[in-house]
Amino acid sequence: METYKKPIFFILLALCLTPFISAPLALAMGIALAVFIGNPFAAQSSKAVKWLLKAAIVGLGFGMNFYSAVKAGKGGLLFTIGTVVLVFVAGYLLGRLLKIDPKTSYLISSGTAICGGSAIAAVAPVTGADQKQISVALGTVFTLNALALLLFPAVGHLAGLSQYQFGLWSAIAIHDTSSVVGAASAYGSEALQVATTVKLGRALWIIPLSLFTVALRKGSKNKISIPYFILLFMAAMLVGTLFPHYGEAYSLLTFLAKKMLIVTLFLIGTGLSLETIRSVGAKVFLQGTLLWLIISAVSLATIIIAY
Repeated sequence: METYKKPIFFILLALCLTPFISAPLALAMGIALAVFIGNPFAAQSSKAVKWLLKAAIVGLGFGMNFYSAVKAGKGGLLFTIGTVVLVFVAGYLLGRLLKIDPKTSYLISSGTAICGGSAIAAVAPVTGADQKQISVALGTVFTLNALALLLFPAVGHLAGLSQYQFGLWSAIAIHDTSSVVGAASAYGSEALQVATTVKLGRALWIIPLSLFTVALRKGSKNKISIPYFILLFMAAMLVGTLFPHYGEAYSLLTFLAKKMLIVTLFLIGTGLSLETIRSVGAKVFLQGTLLWLIISAVSLATIIIAY
């Protein structure tokens, strides 16, 4: 089997560039590869994901209207604030109830409230969390994030959500930006615009969250990670809106960005190995699952009633 690992990896990677592979299917392919065969390029895949995701999101910006996106972002602002507070309060209470290590509990709450692995990576150095605590938190959020991408479009159709409603719901209740964009792109173009804008606005909460964590740690000197690529995404939207006569070029960039996103999700899936799943303790996974179910159910009910 070792001989065939690399050819199988490249065949599946090439399939992601065809019209037949959707975002959820790409993630599922990656997970299947990780579980049954293993990723022969694990280290390279992890590095590639960071850059590919940022490039894909910026590319998607060229296909979005800046003013519509800002309007969507404003519409979800108060909702975002309320759900962030809800997750942290619920996470603190669940952590105490389940007697989970405070740092691990805080990392899981951060990943659920803001933007998955990116929030955990940003906050972890400030909290002083060790590698095991970081790995357990990432494993929990990563596993649930993969499930969300696979399940949310089906639930959205079952609940009869509009494009706007689904975009808002996925941005609030799915952990990582990659899966939010993947789920929304599978649902429709309006859902994609709403989801991307609201989620990236949510990701900016990494900054106040990191500053708050520094205050809790009484002045930790560790570096705060700021998601500067969001500014490039906004610039891409602005360029596409102000100079519409380059529409063909924008369409090409958007097409390439969507392909890049599918490749990114495949590579993300290859990181979800059995070892990753086994590394997560039952109590920690229970906290992450309960937090995810709380935010998913509360946000879905609110969206159906109020939006």
